Amino acid sequence: MNEKQMLGSQTAKDGFANEKDIANKFNTWQIDEDAQRWLVIMKYNLDEIEFVKAVVLHGYKADVNVQITIKLKTIIDIENLSIKLVSNPKGFNQIDKRPVDHYNTKLNWNIPTDIINILKRFTGEIKPNIMHTRDSRRMFIDEFTKIEQDLLFGFIKQNKSMILNDTLRGRGNFTAEWMLVAQKVNKNARWVLKNINEVINFYDGEIKISAKGSIKIGNVLIQRKGGTPDPTSLQFKINPALLFGQKYI
Repeated sequence: MNEKQMLGSQTAKDGFANEKDIANKFNTWQIDEDAQRWLVIMKYNLDEIEFVKAVVLHGYKADVNVQITIKLKTIIDIENLSIKLVSNPKGFNQIDKRPVDHYNTKLNWNIPTDIINILKRFTGEIKPNIMHTRDSRRMFIDEFTKIEQDLLFGFIKQNKSMILNDTLRGRGNFTAEWMLVAQKVNKNARWVLKNINEVINFYDGEIKISAKGSIKIGNVLIQRKGGTPDPTSLQFKINPALLFGQKYI
């Protein structure tokens, strides 16, 4: 199989059940065609690779850490992948979730106090300050005053690059350099591997109120988490399947 064929293929023979499956494919890259395609997309010459070791990570933006030893080189290359496993073409996947205050205390976003208050009323950590909300537990963005909406959207616009980088790439140890989306619908399986910079640019876009009263940055949805155990957390979600750019034929 030549390099052009490897780069063009997104069809997988089988689906991938979990991150361990992805790591195992890298660890058997000599006989695994998918792993060979992934390495070529990462700009490696397969003939120059001496050894590949992949491990599953926990608690980081990256889910799989891949160490690549190149022949005649003393430095080991490191590639960190964020893995998104989807079974529904319209399914959403969480990319970040935490209490509102943690975006200041853990990530140093420096969100002003008045905007913190808006976000906490949005998530329900602070009860609504108006009557007749659609949900007595919290407020939707279109229920805030125009002044409050402008304040919130102004902060997001000013800090959009930081927000997208922190929620998609991460910071510190094991930041994601690649996003691998693996999808299986019925008997059809496919994957797409993109550099994280391309992913961030793809999901970036206009800041607006979603149809259900949450916030959208392009194709990134910002909403109240709901459910258990932390319903009042602020949650960021994407539809990973959008990276395929096409439906099954």
